[in-house]
Amino acid sequence: MRTYAEAGRHWRATIADAQAGDRRALDELVAGWLPLVYNIVGRALNGHADVDDVVQETMLRAVDNLGSLRDPDSFRSWLVAIAMRQIRDRARRRTPQRLDESVPPGEAADFAELTVLRLQLEGQRREVAEAARWLDDEDRQLLSLWWLEVAGELTRRELAAAVGISRQHAAVRVQRVKERLEVSRGIVRALDGACPDLRELSTRWNGRPDSVWRKRLARHIRGCGYCGDTRESVVPAERLLVGIALVPVPAGFTISLALGGKTAAAATGTASAGWSAKVLTALSKPAVAVTAGATLAAGGAYVVVQTPDDPPARAAVVPTAASTPATAPSAPGPAASRSVSPSLSPSPSASERRTARYGSVVDAVDSAPGPHTPPAALPERPASGVTSSGGAHATMNHRGDGVTLSGQGYVLVRWQISPQYRSGALVMPSWTGLKGKLFHVASGGGRRMDDPVSATDATATGMGSTATGYIVLPSGTQQMWQNEYFYLAGSVTLTVNERGADYGLNVFPTTWDAVEKDVTSGPGQGAKRYGLVRDTGEDDTPVPQYVTRETPADPATVPQASRV
Repeated sequence: MRTYAEAGRHWRATIADAQAGDRRALDELVAGWLPLVYNIVGRALNGHADVDDVVQETMLRAVDNLGSLRDPDSFRSWLVAIAMRQIRDRARRRTPQRLDESVPPGEAADFAELTVLRLQLEGQRREVAEAARWLDDEDRQLLSLWWLEVAGELTRRELAAAVGISRQHAAVRVQRVKERLEVSRGIVRALDGACPDLRELSTRWNGRPDSVWRKRLARHIRGCGYCGDTRESVVPAERLLVGIALVPVPAGFTISLALGGKTAAAATGTASAGWSAKVLTALSKPAVAVTAGATLAAGGAYVVVQTPDDPPARAAVVPTAASTPATAPSAPGPAASRSVSPSLSPSPSASERRTARYGSVVDAVDSAPGPHTPPAALPERPASGVTSSGGAHATMNHRGDGVTLSGQGYVLVRWQISPQYRSGALVMPSWTGLKGKLFHVASGGGRRMDDPVSATDATATGMGSTATGYIVLPSGTQQMWQNEYFYLAGSVTLTVNERGADYGLNVFPTTWDAVEKDVTSGPGQGAKRYGLVRDTGEDDTPVPQYVTRETPADPATVPQASRV
């Protein structure tokens, strides 16, 4: 199985080869990206018979115009935008008569049903899929993208670009769709119930979900003590959708290749000798079903589908020993065997500090200091100020959000973890494109994330609860605190890699005085404690685990071991 980085390099090379006329590369693109397009179009149109035509037109346009794509890293967002344009064009072409027509049984497969059957969804996950039937066309189009965003197949930037709006506007639109989806989930639950008044009301309903009956049934549910009595805890939709795979392309799914005035040589701008027979076969004959376990999608990333409780798959790379030159490759071995404990380990000798190479000491799992243990002294490093592309206070809530920091000074990264919205495995943020040096100097905020939720519940962790679920860190990850402090001398980009558990980051340029005040403010009450100083004042101060001087297409591919 390819790692994230290997898959990214593979897809970039494949796209470049296809643009240069390599038929096999073009075949691979068509086969690899057909499932993503099929899921977007299928869910947006809810399996209408026009799905075949829209998917076909999307793939043909992508093949025709592949030569115009300048940046291979943007292939996924470019392809998704083509699909959304075809969906909107199809809606404009339909006549009012056709808008109201019913699709004869067997002519098209209901996509909600396909989702339930092919992914074997049960309980509330099944409820979410069935609730999608009740959304209007425009809402279903956005849902098709948001579903894939939550599942880790798209970023918020790509969602906004596909719809043609800003990320801020996209956030508002997505929130409205989520609200309508929750109303629709209530309808699905109520229709499965035994309310006599609802049964009488629905006798006039023809059985086809639409906005009129959605509002009518929702109005009944709001005023009905029977239908509104939800004894089962309702899990937010985004938590249910995490880790759900793409719906496999059905074995009977066919695309009737209607070239019209085109010929096989029409694509010579992309493949010098025209489309290969393999591409034509993929577009004109039943597609081979794709396994739901792993899907090549996500523009240069190999997406492994996981349940919310599974830790993210990562390449196991372990930092070198302190005496190893920084340019030497990392030696394999379990991360735990190389863990450091800043609060318990003896300080390195002066000779060790003089000879230590920058980047040779990397953060790893440590033991928490006692809640009343004062921190070590915080060395004061030179600071002329740090500028941020996100301003004095950058807030990053979605996968793909990032901020570039430049200058010399201190930076605060404040964690906002939200298991009440989406719990499960967390993919750590990463530092990429590092120029200069970056140190992890201190932790503060009065709370370490694995502190007990309360003094009476010593088994619970601060990263969730039995009521809301838990956030799970990747194996070998340095336990973070509410406030993490870094020192930068150069420039670097910090990116949120949210995929699975819900979290956000606030990033502030700060000062040594502010860091010192935070970490020495005192233990307070409950889980609050003194901060932890990691800075030795030398180059052997830890660097972040997820940092590299490279700029990968997908920052989530940065290994756990730092590459500095």
